[in-house]
Amino acid sequence: MTHQSKFKNENSKIQSPMPVDKKENVPQPQFRTPADQLNDNEKIKLASGFARGHLYEDFRDGARTDVQEETETLAKSHGIYLEYNRAKTGREKDWMYMIRITVPGGGAFNRKQWQILDDLSQRTTTNNEGKPSLKLTTRQNIQFHWIKKSELLEVVRTIATTGFFTMNGCGDNVRNITACPLSRFSNICNVHALAHKYVRYFRLEEAPHLQIFEIDTSLMRDENGQERKEKFEYAPNLLNRKFKFGFSTVHRDPITGEIERDNCIEVRTNDSGIVPIIENEQVVAWQLFIGGGMGEKNGKPTFAAHSQPLGIVRLDNLQTAMDAIVKVHQEWGDRKNRHWARLKYVVQAMGTEWYREQVNALGAEVEKPDLELDPGPRKLHHGWHTQESNGKLAYGIYIESGRLIDREHEQLKTMARTVMEKFDVEAMTTVNQDLLFVNVDPAAKQDLEATVKSFGHGYRNGRKHSPLRVLSGSCVGLPTCRLSYTDSERFEPELLGKMEELGYGEINESIGITGCERQCFRPATKTIGWVGQGPDLYMLKVGGAEDARTIGSSLIVDEKLYLRQVSREQVPVVTAALFDFYQQARLNAKETMGAFHRRVGKRAILEFLKSDPRTAGLCEKTYPAPYLPPEQQW
Repeated sequence: MTHQSKFKNENSKIQSPMPVDKKENVPQPQFRTPADQLNDNEKIKLASGFARGHLYEDFRDGARTDVQEETETLAKSHGIYLEYNRAKTGREKDWMYMIRITVPGGGAFNRKQWQILDDLSQRTTTNNEGKPSLKLTTRQNIQFHWIKKSELLEVVRTIATTGFFTMNGCGDNVRNITACPLSRFSNICNVHALAHKYVRYFRLEEAPHLQIFEIDTSLMRDENGQERKEKFEYAPNLLNRKFKFGFSTVHRDPITGEIERDNCIEVRTNDSGIVPIIENEQVVAWQLFIGGGMGEKNGKPTFAAHSQPLGIVRLDNLQTAMDAIVKVHQEWGDRKNRHWARLKYVVQAMGTEWYREQVNALGAEVEKPDLELDPGPRKLHHGWHTQESNGKLAYGIYIESGRLIDREHEQLKTMARTVMEKFDVEAMTTVNQDLLFVNVDPAAKQDLEATVKSFGHGYRNGRKHSPLRVLSGSCVGLPTCRLSYTDSERFEPELLGKMEELGYGEINESIGITGCERQCFRPATKTIGWVGQGPDLYMLKVGGAEDARTIGSSLIVDEKLYLRQVSREQVPVVTAALFDFYQQARLNAKETMGAFHRRVGKRAILEFLKSDPRTAGLCEKTYPAPYLPPEQQW
């Protein structure tokens, strides 16, 4: 099989099986976990009847505002997280819920569907400030926050009337499948359609969901009124942990006509990424990657990882290969230690050649990979684009941290609804938490853009959105996320505002902020990453890049970890120092900051920070170095 290759990845070598190491500072997953060693989550799932459990009764129990532990575990597969208002103190928690809608490939939502979601959020998502919102996520989903238990059934049922569902929104199953939304209009590579196809294929058993929430069964049928005929065979205790697929794509440059790769979804951050191989302006095969994932666990030897090339599969064998990849992990992945249960730990321990043998034994027919195939740069799709398939337009809107909400300086929630109603366009979401208006009549271009601006979009703190701002972002963090240690969504505009005040706004680099080590906004793939470690404390990550081609890690030199707990007040100081070092010592204006960091190395970064009076004191305290896989020890 022949195919194109242009670029070389930083992790291009296929890993060989890792030797057994009994040291406590390396991952030690328990593969093919014996039944007598299953963790509590596994036991709950095993007895649940495919995530049915006692959810029907528990969600209707008005005597308590939370739910029992078993229900909390199983509810995630139905797109529901139990949360509480982190802004309130006291022994009694103010319980509430987050509901996540699965949105394959980013949509699309027509005017009626959007009205339903917007009306529903208006009634049920009021925050501490009295403002409702819709939250766009890093997996193209839409989240409802601040939901009360008495509203749960109504919200899930109403969402189902749009044709989108909360099933597989969370939980130990295949999650939402991401894909470039603009590929929907490609004449070459429509991976958006594949995301819809395989979300349906990997959906859990529908019957428990329909019964628990009393949803009309006809809503689960396809556009032809048919029930699904093919589906993935989940184990009685489902998967070991969440599993994420993503499709990258290619686009034709409307001016030059050249075919360009587009990695807007950051495909290598997925458990399994799927990249098209193009010949003669056609997709002729797919290259599969495995073992990506951003989440870590403090106090455990864990790591964020880019996926590794597994191999190449023919077009007609893609479903078999995807099915086999998940089945091998379902069988082998750790079910004793949840912090080692993701696919990346199987890949690290056993290697990609071993994994390819396993999937081929299940009929996948995966050939050896092209080690130099590069998925391309992260593209954000802001501004105007011509839709290749129909000549209509798409308009990409930057949404800060994905929050559609009406504030004094901009009314994004009202803006989105107004545009949908006025121009009768469709809305789609991106993995960068932004919004696309698609199928725009070219004659409405100026009017639509003016309408968006009339709601204050495009400015913050009286300034036009800077390049640094639109390339950056954050996860939710406090006050809603139970896992978060500190602010991220509320800290992000504060940090970026300070950077703009200091004159760094025009730098074409990115900052990623998360409230905990799960790293939902993928800070390791940004130029500078800040990971929450405690109340108003953040750990630095370097080595990522704005184009998402490389993955960063903590500042570790000579087995010592530096800048693990930088205070909120000092984060702008360190960020400014890093920008200064880059601007002073880069080879030329074309060298990106990510490439610069990797060229000079962590030792040089540390020595500069030690020599700078602004940051020298912060480098005095060190911590034991956490585990890092070999490819991140640069």
